[in-house]
Amino acid sequence: MTAYESDLLRLLDSRGYIHQVTDHGALDQLAAKQVVPGYIGFDATAPSLHVGSLVQIMMLRRLQQTGHKPIVVMGGGTTKVGDPSGKDESRKLLDGDAIQDNIASIRTVFERLLTFGDGPTDAVMVDNDEWLSKLGYVELLRDVGPHFTINRMLTFDSVKLRLDREQPLTFLEFNYMILQAYDFLELARRYECRLQMGGSDQWGNIVNGMELSRRMEGHELFGLTTPLLTTADGAKMGKTAAGAVWLNEEQLPAYDFWQYWRNSDDRDVGRFLRLFTDLPLDEIARLEALEGAAINDAKIILANEVTKLVRGEDAAKAAEATAKETFAGGGAGEDLPALSVGAEGMRIGAVLTAIGFTSSNGEAKRKVAEGAVKIDDTVITDMGYEVAPAAGETLKLSLGKKKHGLLTQ
Repeated sequence: MTAYESDLLRLLDSRGYIHQVTDHGALDQLAAKQVVPGYIGFDATAPSLHVGSLVQIMMLRRLQQTGHKPIVVMGGGTTKVGDPSGKDESRKLLDGDAIQDNIASIRTVFERLLTFGDGPTDAVMVDNDEWLSKLGYVELLRDVGPHFTINRMLTFDSVKLRLDREQPLTFLEFNYMILQAYDFLELARRYECRLQMGGSDQWGNIVNGMELSRRMEGHELFGLTTPLLTTADGAKMGKTAAGAVWLNEEQLPAYDFWQYWRNSDDRDVGRFLRLFTDLPLDEIARLEALEGAAINDAKIILANEVTKLVRGEDAAKAAEATAKETFAGGGAGEDLPALSVGAEGMRIGAVLTAIGFTSSNGEAKRKVAEGAVKIDDTVITDMGYEVAPAAGETLKLSLGKKKHGLLTQ
């Protein structure tokens, strides 16, 4: 671990956020003597970000916790183009109204994790559409174009991987890195922003922005990236068999969000506690050293702490209570996912897929054959089984030990 002078880099380093920094020493000195405005950009392709973005949001929280100014850049402009980084195909393009609706929805999560206001270290949220949509095409070509070479742009992973796989990369997407670089220049002008942070896949884009700003206006800027975040079994963070783990309640109920963290691999508990909670490091060291069944206590603390930060304390308490009632008491907590099957009822395979426990009828059939499906703790082995609750009756559906739901008429 590097010996840093600034609280910012000490905190980021001790909790495992740092992968690459453009100039450790100079950034450390700057952060030790003055408030450093720093930003991360988030495109608004959906009404919610997912868990894969949470490490970036937590970095902005760490920035504020150590006396610096977080700038949340919502990509109202760049979302119209689409970031090719890590993508095998072009994104579906959204219209302006859909993008603004998504931004309004996404903001609610940031408001829980950051303090917004007009003070020197208060967070601000800005929309890059404010400046990108005003750029004239000829003006952009003339002023910014000379600072980019096609030769170098073709070496960036976001471009190179698509071309190597012989997958189409549109001219629209090819321009994304120029717009992101321009963001850093504009933020340095408007907010004296000195730092851009992001995931490791954004390193090339960040360096582009630094160089553009240095060449055009002589700014000394910095870049910092986090490691590629995967779970211990190698899966991409925030993706499950059932789909993305969304941060907003409207896209994913609090119980399912809580359960995602409760089901963490034993090997991930300490790392996740450092990255996604505010618990002191000595307490985290104690929790990650637990062994056997005791590690489950650490997972419950992890689930509670992350849910409290992202969804609020009430949501965390309700989710834990539902889990206790479902697993320990054999009951059916009210926060479980629910499905109305109608007065005519539904076959068990259709129920499993409709509630989101299986992705297809074939998968449902396999689960039933394996004896993994229960109704009110009774194993169902017949795919023809008709689920038909009486009026006012609630049945508990279970798939394995971890998935539970409520079925009503």
